[in-house]
Amino acid sequence: MKILVLQDYLRSGGTERQSLLLTRAFAAAGHDTTLLTFRPGGVLAPTLDSAVAHRALQPFDTGLDWFAPGLRATVGRIQPQVVMCMGRMANCYAGSIQARHPYLAVIATMRTGKPLPWLFRRSLRQVRHVVANSHAAKATLVAGHDIAAEKISVIHNSLVFPPESTLGHDESLRAKWGATPATKVLLNVAMFRPEKNQRELIETVAELPRPLDFQLWLAGVGPARADCERLVAERNWGGFVKFPGFHSNPTPLYSAADLAVHASWSESLSNFLIEAQAHGLPTVAYAAQGLDECCVPGDTGFVLPRGDRAAFLAALTRLLGEPAEEHARRAARARAFARATFDPPRQISAYLELLQKLASAPVP
Repeated sequence: MKILVLQDYLRSGGTERQSLLLTRAFAAAGHDTTLLTFRPGGVLAPTLDSAVAHRALQPFDTGLDWFAPGLRATVGRIQPQVVMCMGRMANCYAGSIQARHPYLAVIATMRTGKPLPWLFRRSLRQVRHVVANSHAAKATLVAGHDIAAEKISVIHNSLVFPPESTLGHDESLRAKWGATPATKVLLNVAMFRPEKNQRELIETVAELPRPLDFQLWLAGVGPARADCERLVAERNWGGFVKFPGFHSNPTPLYSAADLAVHASWSESLSNFLIEAQAHGLPTVAYAAQGLDECCVPGDTGFVLPRGDRAAFLAALTRLLGEPAEEHARRAARARAFARATFDPPRQISAYLELLQKLASAPVP
């Protein structure tokens, strides 16, 4: 097959990582695959290699995520059989691509819990098919956007960073940030955006009893980071809140942490939480679309009502205080669940089976 993966910009988010993973996997499976972005560059651009055929529409970075000059003409020149649109901006253009090129199988994707722009909603009705990355996202499409259930396939995100076989803490990284072997490290890996809600996460964790030896690591970059850093400085919380920055491969962070924590209110399926589970980190998160599919609720993870700090703190306190043997058993169950559910070959196979079916189907 000839496949085109469409993404606006290679920022550091989970959708962008999935775009790169899928592009590489489709190419490795022998398919002629191109990643087409609106903007050149981006935090993840340095991770591109010869395995990814990449083109950008903007000749220089205008800073405009929505600006896609010559998109429909470029699609015509590439002549793919399948176009898969990833992210909000790409999905806003999906419908017009389908209208311009009715012979193509254009696929929209639902990977967000945010309100959808009008163009996105229109695209959902125009495209050949929609992939939702959680059952909750599919339910939203059916009930909230009146999309026929048979037009939607659920394919979960793949593990971008499958865990290594070795277990145990990365003590050198813990020591770098002042964590002793007894310190419990709470980890959050996400772009710093208002909807990721790191500020509330900091304020919630700050209510943990001080006799507990813990740190909160907030890894990532983004426009909301400066506000979080000001909050920590103003409240003198630098002793337990750390900012490790962006990691192109966050595996060392997972290896150094004890628990994963998340306060986002706009997810469909959290890459961070499924990666954390795969690395054996029990999770505590506020409820958002699809988050209860990232773990085994009440066992490997706790998904709590949004804004219920008392419940969040109670779950954290329980996990921080449980015996080492029980923590190890919970971690083992988390690893087994995530590796079985989000196994990359399984997800890639599901995508390729769907793409082949759509590419070979007669034009409606």
